[in-house]
Amino acid sequence: MDAQISIEMINDKRGRARFVDVGREFAAKTPNSVPQLRSEQLELVNPGKNPFFGHARAQFFIAHRGGAAVGRICAHIDDLALAMPAEQGFGPGTGMFGYFDAEDEAVANILIETAEAWLRDQGMTRIVGPISLSIWEEPGLLVGGQDHPPMIMMGHHPESYAPWIEGAGFDRAKTLYTYHLDITAEFPPLVQRIVKSGERNSRINVRRVNKARWDEDAAIVLSILNDAWSDNWGFVPFTPDEVAYAGKKLKTIIHEELNMIAEVDGKPVAFMLTFPDINHPLAKINGKLLPFGWFHMLRWLKKPRGSGMRVPLMGVLKELQSSRMASQLAFMMIETIRLEAVGKFESTRGELGWVLDDNQGMLAIADTIQSKINREYAIYEKPLNV
Repeated sequence: MDAQISIEMINDKRGRARFVDVGREFAAKTPNSVPQLRSEQLELVNPGKNPFFGHARAQFFIAHRGGAAVGRICAHIDDLALAMPAEQGFGPGTGMFGYFDAEDEAVANILIETAEAWLRDQGMTRIVGPISLSIWEEPGLLVGGQDHPPMIMMGHHPESYAPWIEGAGFDRAKTLYTYHLDITAEFPPLVQRIVKSGERNSRINVRRVNKARWDEDAAIVLSILNDAWSDNWGFVPFTPDEVAYAGKKLKTIIHEELNMIAEVDGKPVAFMLTFPDINHPLAKINGKLLPFGWFHMLRWLKKPRGSGMRVPLMGVLKELQSSRMASQLAFMMIETIRLEAVGKFESTRGELGWVLDDNQGMLAIADTIQSKINREYAIYEKPLNV
């Protein structure tokens, strides 16, 4: 270990605040990064507030050199991930690392070694990451697309991190893509015919979510998600506490016109969530609600005109996934949301993702609507020598 570099193990509220602030300092130095709300970042690493910790444990570390913080990392173990089949990405013996920032390769090596040692001491035999903290929060390291700012809930990292992680002996386990889409352009004739056919089918009903009964609709959405994604690489089910937490957090950015539930014979079978890009106002207020940032944020939340739109999650029940109706429902929801985004919110651009590199259904949909890959994320893996 570099004698000039020391590692601080974080075990209290004050330390977690320093851990968050170190990450904010690195983000401020990274081109095209967007400052996030500090209060939200603090909540995510607080075991008393984030229900992720109801089935997981984590250890945070800060690296120091010459009295200054020069990096950070988190090592964590998700008990639900341990219970998943190994062929789905996690499984027995798999720990994770995340919240990775480093000033240089020497710091990166020591931080990674520290995370590996902690996981090894906890009985883990494999490390996967970066995942910060849950697979549903910020999975993967940005390895393509640093030339433009990220949209809502997407990580952003400098180009130097990938060679440092790979130099520490990690191999790529999975690639995630996001897709850019010009939503002012009509979809190809094939998609339009599929949508019109679905609209004539009396069995199908595509409806908006209802904020007046948002808790109920959020539970429907996340129930479909748990079923639809259950065979995907990296899947970890949402717990009831996480369903309630996610529903409460998302309600402030939910606009009914942009979020759809599809029903077949009266049964909810598919959904699509679309969020206006909150990074747009966050960049303007530099991630600070005080003294006047809160006013700009509230005004934007009420009517986010001209903002980009991101589709972070969509899903169709497994019983329909091999049918033609699955893609039909997807196209119907995409087209309905596209028209609302352009007509009511004056949006011009959308983003789909992330999408797993082996999700053939979603890759085909993205190609059919003529979207283009604009960001690429890598999740790495490495065996831990015990």
